[in-house]
Amino acid sequence: MGIRAFLAKPFAAYVINQRKKWEKNAVETQLNLMKSLVQQASSTLFGKEHKFSEINDYEQFKQNIPIHDYEGLKSYVEKVVAGESDILWPDKPLYFAKTSGTTSGVKYIPISKESIGFHINGARDALLSYVHETGNSSFLDKKLIFLSGSPEMTMKHGIHVGRLSGIVNHHVPDYLRSNQLPSYDTNCMDDWEAKLDKIIDETLPENMSLISGIPPWVQMYFDRIQTRTGKKIKDVFPDFSVFVYGGVNFEPYRAKLFESIGKEVDSIETYPASEGFIAYQDSQKAEGLLLLLNSGVFYEFIPAEDYFKPNPRRLHIGEVELGVNYALIMNTNAGLWGYSIGDTVKFVSLDPFRIVVSGRIKHFISAFGEHVIGEEVEKAMQYAMQKHPEVELVEFTVAPQVTPPEGGLPYHEWLVEFAKAPNNLEAFANDLDEKLTQLNVYYDDLITGNILQRLKIKALAPNAFIDYMKSQGKLGGQNKVPRLSNDRKIADEI
Repeated sequence: MGIRAFLAKPFAAYVINQRKKWEKNAVETQLNLMKSLVQQASSTLFGKEHKFSEINDYEQFKQNIPIHDYEGLKSYVEKVVAGESDILWPDKPLYFAKTSGTTSGVKYIPISKESIGFHINGARDALLSYVHETGNSSFLDKKLIFLSGSPEMTMKHGIHVGRLSGIVNHHVPDYLRSNQLPSYDTNCMDDWEAKLDKIIDETLPENMSLISGIPPWVQMYFDRIQTRTGKKIKDVFPDFSVFVYGGVNFEPYRAKLFESIGKEVDSIETYPASEGFIAYQDSQKAEGLLLLLNSGVFYEFIPAEDYFKPNPRRLHIGEVELGVNYALIMNTNAGLWGYSIGDTVKFVSLDPFRIVVSGRIKHFISAFGEHVIGEEVEKAMQYAMQKHPEVELVEFTVAPQVTPPEGGLPYHEWLVEFAKAPNNLEAFANDLDEKLTQLNVYYDDLITGNILQRLKIKALAPNAFIDYMKSQGKLGGQNKVPRLSNDRKIADEI
């Protein structure tokens, strides 16, 4: 047993012991954190305008701080991006995590000196929880690969700007840096396919024990290795024993991943976001992810059925119930207040508080981490129809094609019923794709990185959507075909 594996076990025991202290007093921990966050930010522009000095309890907190999405906080964020201090949080942030917006285009999510450690420790503690429960620490002595975005960053008024995974890459602990792959230069490559080939060059000779990444990206890595070697992954990396993932639903990929590996391996799910490290799988035996209630974020929960009401119910952790679909709201030590992240969660345990991610508060596609929403596909369709005025549209829906029957890269399939079809369907599809890449930076990254191929249109027969709604008993009234889906259930039935 190497030094890393040896020291990991007592360190894991210490971390878990500290965690259990706040787990036992989770509600008190959260309410105390709420007061601390408010106190720290009381002299900021946002704190003054929202009378933080008057907030003494959660009821007053709800009265003074409205629920926002990014658009609601954008005027404050723009001041921070312009270099102003003490706007949402004291001083200036250390970083901006550049992420995809909805109506906003690119979003700049602040990461402060107070919050960066929680982003790092969340991933660390997920591994240590696994070590503590299973006793398996030997993987830490071998090579670890993190398939992530480029760590290269730009600057805005002295603040580093980059993708969250790239920012976090700069903070990998020194004791793991020496056995981390890929190399920094390889990680900075932009083209995903070229980068993947280079990663394979670097990893094939190594004794890989842990692989981390978004499942479809990892699957592509496995496929390339099998093509090059003709072997299952277990025969290429005999000590590969831990798979860490997050960002998309694992289930559609599970069977193919394990078939590629040639055996089942332990998996650890994480729930990181630019806004904060929210949760991780703390047990191989229990359902759900442990919600991190002592990590610089005060959480609120809005029942999804109430979300779009003028004054929705807002609950703290002590008021939630099992099995209810909640919109997740975050108040962070980087200055996000009443921030609706867009995800929905359900509690599967209240002792400790464990969640499953149930979806998005609005329909979406994120089969590959792209977070394409309804508004974006609507705008893309509007743009294409303006470019092709002959087109008359009946209805459309969009779904991911994860494993194309014709082979090749996955793509978004647009199932469209035209009253009058475009004169040039390929040009129409190209215009749709062009607009969508402009609207969604994640989708653009996946296209330019050769992870997805450009979207494809399947023109449907007349009455296709009517026939589908009839078959579901939902024809007429207020029933609608979802504009997009994160799986192919609707698409395949249509």
